[in-house]
Amino acid sequence: MAHLTRATRKTAAPAMRPRKSARAPDAGHPLDYGPLTHWLGFHLRMAQAASFQAFARRTQEFDLRPGRFALLVLIGRNPGIRQTALSRAVGLDKSTLTPALADLKRRGLIERQRDASDKRAAHVFLTRAGERTLDEMLRHAAEHEAAIDRIVGRDGKRHFMALLRRIAAELA
Repeated sequence: MAHLTRATRKTAAPAMRPRKSARAPDAGHPLDYGPLTHWLGFHLRMAQAASFQAFARRTQEFDLRPGRFALLVLIGRNPGIRQTALSRAVGLDKSTLTPALADLKRRGLIERQRDASDKRAAHVFLTRAGERTLDEMLRHAAEHEAAIDRIVGRDGKRHFMALLRRIAAELA
């Protein structure tokens, strides 16, 4: 809130105004989350972070972030996928996807082949090492997904997935 002027601070919503406190929050004093307490987007982000961290612990031997794993899954399920289709499927722009694919190529997990009819387009395939890595990571991913299933339950999962898809579709 340091960026607010004195006049703006006076008109800011009460939930957005900083609390006057003699002590800063620490381990002995709870942090005031203000309106974040009730914002679904914030809790989606916190749940995503927790899920990604748990997944990373399960798959630390591969040193691949969940986003890279998702790319391997999509490439493995769609051999020869064009980079543009891959970009749309994971919601990444070219400037983000290109370094991710370069990293996977450097690790020997994927290969790119130029399209014979369109030299600007490239098709992406898993290498044998990529297939082996994906197979092993899928086993860990299934265990991770089972842990989440235990938290939300089967019926809860179906409903939650429907809500997540709706949020993604309507906010895109």
